Amino acid sequence: MLWWNGLRAIDTALAVMFLSLAAGPTVAGDIAFVTNQNSSDVSILDLETGVERQRVAVPGKPAAIAVHPASGVFYTVGPDTKTVSKFDQASGEVLDDLVLDGGPLGIAVAPDGSMIFVSDWYNARIWGVNTDGMEVVRTLETGSAPAGLVVAEDGSWLASADRDADQVSVFDLATFKLRHSVPVGVRPFGISVGPDGFVYTTDVGSNSVTKVDPVLGEVTGTAEVGERPYGIAFAGGKGFVTNQYSDTVSVINLDAMTEQVTIDVGEYPEGIDVTGDGGTVIVANWFSNTVSLIDAGGLDVIGEIATGDGPRAFGKFVAPDVGG
Repeated sequence: MLWWNGLRAIDTALAVMFLSLAAGPTVAGDIAFVTNQNSSDVSILDLETGVERQRVAVPGKPAAIAVHPASGVFYTVGPDTKTVSKFDQASGEVLDDLVLDGGPLGIAVAPDGSMIFVSDWYNARIWGVNTDGMEVVRTLETGSAPAGLVVAEDGSWLASADRDADQVSVFDLATFKLRHSVPVGVRPFGISVGPDGFVYTTDVGSNSVTKVDPVLGEVTGTAEVGERPYGIAFAGGKGFVTNQYSDTVSVINLDAMTEQVTIDVGEYPEGIDVTGDGGTVIVANWFSNTVSLIDAGGLDVIGEIATGDGPRAFGKFVAPDVGG
């Protein structure tokens, strides 16, 4: 059974109050696009006002998401319908979609916006999709059960967290050839690139984060975190890791690869991203139907916003406000 099945029954009539951001950093000008798996939609959240600006229907129980601010679009993956959809950020209008076979799961966008990459959980591969026309133009072979994807900021490589192979696959995007298969922790799921250019995986089976040099294909460090880490984002030179079973975010020192502190958030935190100014970390709490806002400097929760049912936001989901 896939990871998105077996959803837990919860009380969705949760009263949530958005706390004042006056004591924390500003998040003016940023919007969060949060996939709600249980209600099959996306909550478009104004992070300045703490208000859900719009809710967009996305059939297929979406979890993965990728924003591309330069293009003014965002992409979702609906695993139940096997559909990748492209939306206008300002209006929430569907611009295009693509139905795939297999088990589409994770998604990432090339820096120039010309391609998206979608992992196939069932068939150990990644689809490369041309965003102008939404057509598959490449397939890349990975280890078993690829989940999270990340592309280098300069567009030179693509990496996948191959969960059931306990490895990271790194591909050269100039040639689309496999550079490295790097053993990491047990069942890596989330993956991201840090401010130092290294790749970080969240290893749900070993409660760890693994740091990988994508050029040399070598592990350079491992940090112990909370139970069942899911996603990782970066702010203020630190890593912020969502721990599903602990209901916390671990803050790690990226040089020493040690956990500095844990922050209590909502229930079953999963997707995590950072505002454009690097001042606020946004956490999607799957079982609480909220996002938590963490002051990246003070390392405390400064706000909470209600979402749809079952927010997961697996990927990059925060972008500048383009109106709406």
